[in-house]
Amino acid sequence: MKILVTGFDPFGGESINPAIEAVKNLPDKIKDADIVKLEIPTVRYMSLDKIKEKIEEVNPDVVLSIGQAGGRSAISIERVGINIDDFRIGDNEGNSPVDEKVYEDGNDAYLLSLPIKAMVENVRKHNIPAEISNTAGTFVCNHVAYGVAYFKDKYFPSLRTGFIHIPFLPEQVINKANMPSMDLEVITKGLVYAIEAIVDNDEDIKVSHGKIA
Repeated sequence: MKILVTGFDPFGGESINPAIEAVKNLPDKIKDADIVKLEIPTVRYMSLDKIKEKIEEVNPDVVLSIGQAGGRSAISIERVGINIDDFRIGDNEGNSPVDEKVYEDGNDAYLLSLPIKAMVENVRKHNIPAEISNTAGTFVCNHVAYGVAYFKDKYFPSLRTGFIHIPFLPEQVINKANMPSMDLEVITKGLVYAIEAIVDNDEDIKVSHGKIA
């Protein structure tokens, strides 16, 4: 098995992005899966172009993208990507779309195709906070979560795709009152455990992770 893991560069005035730092720290092999690492720009469409180019180059079985979500306190495994770009801030090239589709010929949303409940369970089993998230936002993270699922729908039907949001690093919250963070080593371990569950589970497990609201 080959897994392409992507991480964004810094954005929003931050000097570091835990996404790419954690991706760089992943081992080159997890169980029997070869891990291919890719840094992507926090830029609309440029991010997806780089991922699609890498998919065509290395032919992975899985694409797992990692993004920073300041304010979250857990490893957040996304369930769905939606066909909307509605940026509160500009991306790293100043793009600020409002209520625009990611792809005009795409579905309104795509459920991501990784075993998200098994991933959460395996991360929690190792005493690291993890949760299922039902929104990846409407910024470049969702753009990528949706866009890679669109690639699966249109070009790479056997591909499995997913997205994980991770918290700020401690050094990012020194001047951010009451903002949760997570150590880079813990984040990296959490991603390893999530990837182990991907390798071990072709289909997801049946366990409740639903939310009332």
